[in-house]
Amino acid sequence: MMSDYKVEMMNDGMQEFYVEFNGPEDSPYHGGVWRIRVELPDAYPYKSPSIGFVNKIYHPNVDEMSGSVCLDVINQTWSPMFDLVNVFEVFLPQLLLYPNPSDPLNGEAAALMMRDRTAYEEKVKEYREKYAKPEDVAGAEEVKSSDEELSEDEYAASDDEEIAGKPDL
Repeated sequence: MMSDYKVEMMNDGMQEFYVEFNGPEDSPYHGGVWRIRVELPDAYPYKSPSIGFVNKIYHPNVDEMSGSVCLDVINQTWSPMFDLVNVFEVFLPQLLLYPNPSDPLNGEAAALMMRDRTAYEEKVKEYREKYAKPEDVAGAEEVKSSDEELSEDEYAASDDEEIAGKPDL
C-alpha cells in the first residue's frame, strides 16, 4: 500500500512507523523531506491515524514544537474509506499547498503568512534548508515533550540536588 514511500517501522508492532514525505512541487516546501510519525489506533481504519512531523517545519497548521498537525480530514472528518495513501498523496500535500492561517497551531507562522506572504515563504525555505535536507531526514530525532515521563535511567542521570541546591541543615 505504501510502496512508493520509505517506511521505517518502530518497535515490533505494525501500529507505529515513520514515513519519509517530500514537500509538494509548486510550494516553498518543494525539495524538503520530512519524517512523519504515524501511529495507527487499534480501531484503524474506523479511527483516524495520529500524524506528526518529526523534523521541524514552518507552517500555520503544524505545531512547531510537537509536530502535531491540524487537519480537519484527519482529526474530525476521517472516514474508513480513507487510507494512508490518501494521507500522503492528498491530505498532507494539500495542507502544505493551502495553509489555513485562520485555524493555526503556529500563531507566528499564521500571522506572518497573513501579513507578508513573501517573508512567510522565505521563512518556510529557511526551515526547509535547515531541518528538511534529504540527507538529514533519516537521522531526524523526535523531541520528547516536557509532559512525557523520564525513563528510570534518564531520571537517575538527572541530579536534582545540583539544580535545586543543597538542602538547609
